[in-house]
Amino acid sequence: MTRLEGLEWKPAWISHMGCQHGCGEYLELGISRAWIFGGTGHAFAINIHEELCPSGPTAWKTEQVDHLAANIGYLVEGVTGHVSERDFEAKQKIAWALVTGCIDTGMPCYGWELAIPEWYVISGYDDGGYYYSGPGADESRMPLDPQELARTEIGWLHVNCVVPCRPSPDEEIVTAAIEFALDHAAGKYLHEHYSAGPEALELWASALESGKANRFGAGYNGECWRECRAMAAEFLREAKARLGRETGLFDEAVEHYATVADALSRVVERIPFEMAHDSDAEAATVQDAECAAMLREAKAAEERGLAALRRLGEAL
Repeated sequence: MTRLEGLEWKPAWISHMGCQHGCGEYLELGISRAWIFGGTGHAFAINIHEELCPSGPTAWKTEQVDHLAANIGYLVEGVTGHVSERDFEAKQKIAWALVTGCIDTGMPCYGWELAIPEWYVISGYDDGGYYYSGPGADESRMPLDPQELARTEIGWLHVNCVVPCRPSPDEEIVTAAIEFALDHAAGKYLHEHYSAGPEALELWASALESGKANRFGAGYNGECWRECRAMAAEFLREAKARLGRETGLFDEAVEHYATVADALSRVVERIPFEMAHDSDAEAATVQDAECAAMLREAKAAEERGLAALRRLGEAL
């Protein structure tokens, strides 16, 4: 087997960021977890389905996250396709050539749904296929035959390589992250039946109030978006230190995003993540008025946070 020793996924509820973090550490880029979450914009995202489907954290237009990664010091390039497309088998071959070529030259890769619908670092290969690390990988079959990649119910093929590049100045990184945050909250990266920004938190609260919230999705969304808001606060703290700006706007934005993270932490305490092991568990719903009230606290803080980011972006 050809393997990049030391390359592994870094545990994160947002498995996409866990992959980029793992690849960055392997390449010894010296980028903090918070700078990865924030500099790519992901820390400021939120995407909620009208019935709190567990797809929320991954079912949005994430291409801009990969594009912004170049600002913080690494290029993300790859191949995408769908099992329904005429050239799908060719895309599978391109993915295999990309991964084997990159690993042979010491460049890490990651891909979508090598096991469950999450992101995985691809750490090696042999004649049988891909070896990887990520959520549930220890219980998954390896190697994964290259011809089986993306032959799933979702059917989305997405494989990326990560290559170091010169980072942008810190001020440009922060400005681009703020622009992303405002665009995402305005719905720029949504698919149908999903909401973003404060509207997403209201949708989440309403779903829990009405009892139509998916129980599995409630726990999973809670953990994912709590992690993002905690990382948003940490990113803004790091940004203030890097830029050396004694502006209260950084402190104000940190306070609001920390408040959102705290409210979501309380939601997670009441509705913790529970793996759905069968169709009944996948379909189960939950109703919780107290959690709905906590989410409306988060919504108010999110609105204040976005307003602070807008003023901060103008000041920068």
